[in-house]
Amino acid sequence: MKTAVIFFFAVLSEVTATTALKFSEGFTKWIPSLVVVVGYGLSFYLLSLSLKELPLGAAYALWSGIGIVLTVIAGMLIWREPMDWARGIGIFLIMLGIVIVNLFSKSPAH
Repeated sequence: MKTAVIFFFAVLSEVTATTALKFSEGFTKWIPSLVVVVGYGLSFYLLSLSLKELPLGAAYALWSGIGIVLTVIAGMLIWREPMDWARGIGIFLIMLGIVIVNLFSKSPAH
């Protein structure tokens, strides 16, 4: 349970940092730029802690896949980025992959 909470915050930190990256306008705005640096640093630190118990491949696949989905949702909500059929199918396939990894992977934890 503790590892799942740490992993959740690793993903949340990554999504926050990626969202702030757009707000930083090429690192010309210092507050969003600081959020980017701190967010990515925290995300990688928390991911490294969760890797003490999670297998590397599965953890990274889930971290990046969930991050992609949440970042796309943030883009749609904050910047009104459109959802076309290709984006929708791609996101669906990423989510399907996350479900498959969680339900069927037999990768042993440490």
